[in-house]
Amino acid sequence: MRILAIGECMAELAPLGGPGEFKIGYAGDTFNTAWYLAKISPNTEVAYFTAVGDDKLSREMRAFIDRTGIDTSHICEISDGTVGLYMIHLSNGERSFSYWRNSSAARRLADDPDALDRAIEKADLIYYSGITLGILGPQSRENLLGALQKGRDVGKTVAFDTNIRPKLWSSTEEMKRSIMRAAELSDIVLPSFDDESAWFNDDCPTATLERYARHGVERIVVKNGEHSVVYQDGNIRGEVPAKPETSAIDTTAAGDSFNAGVLLSVLEKSDFRAGISLGCQLASYVIQAKGALVPVDALRVTA
Repeated sequence: MRILAIGECMAELAPLGGPGEFKIGYAGDTFNTAWYLAKISPNTEVAYFTAVGDDKLSREMRAFIDRTGIDTSHICEISDGTVGLYMIHLSNGERSFSYWRNSSAARRLADDPDALDRAIEKADLIYYSGITLGILGPQSRENLLGALQKGRDVGKTVAFDTNIRPKLWSSTEEMKRSIMRAAELSDIVLPSFDDESAWFNDDCPTATLERYARHGVERIVVKNGEHSVVYQDGNIRGEVPAKPETSAIDTTAAGDSFNAGVLLSVLEKSDFRAGISLGCQLASYVIQAKGALVPVDALRVTA
C-alpha cells in the first residue's frame, strides 16, 4: 500500500531549554504524519508531495526527508523559493508558534495540476490538511481539490485533517467554506474539537461528528486532547478513551502522530477502532519529548 501526503514541510526551531537556545529540524503537520507512518510501518510506501526552493536550506531539508525513507520523487523545485520557518514556544507543555513562510515554495505546490495527477495516480491513500489548503492561493487550491476529486473518482481513498489555522485565510467565511468543501470530497475526516468548537460553534465532539456526517463523510474521528475520541465508521459510532498522560513536555505533533495510527489501520484494512487506540498510544508517547518528530523505535506499537 502507498500513501501520498501533501503539504508543507518547514524548518523548525525547537527550544533546547536554555534562554535563546534552539535546534533546527524539519517538520510540518502532514509531513509529521508521513514520518510517523514510515516509522511505525516500514513496509508501507510513504511519499511526500510539496515544493521547495533551490537554496541550501531547501536542499538540506530534501536530503533529510530522503534519509527518512520517504519518497521525495514528487517534490517540486521552484528556483526563486525557499522553505518556511517556524519557532516553537512552550509554556507548561503547551505550545504556540511564530511563523515566517511568505517566501515558502510550498505555497505553490499545486501550481502544476499535471504533477499532482501523476503523484496521486501512484497512491492508494492521499492525505492533506486545512493547512495545506490555507497556504495556497485560490487557483492552486482549486487545482488541488480538483486533483483529489479525480483521484477519488477512480477509487483512491482521501483523508483530511481539518487543522484550522485562521491566520492563513483571507476571511473566516472563506476558511469555513473551503474546509467543508474539502470534507465533502474526503472519505476520512480527522477534526480536533477545540478548533471545531471555536469556528463552527459545535457544543460537543458529537456535534462535530454529526456535522461532518451530514455532509456525507463516512469515517470521522474527532480528537479532543486528553478526553475520549468519538468516531463514526459507516453506520457504527463509538468512543475510545484517550490514554491519560500527566507528564506532557511538548504537545507538538500530538494530533499528527495520532493520525498516523488511524491511517495505518485504513491502509492495512484492519480494525478502525484499534487504529484509533494506536493513535492515542502514539500521541501519549510523543508529547513526553520535545519537538515534532520523536523517535518511536523504543515504543512497542500495538493496535
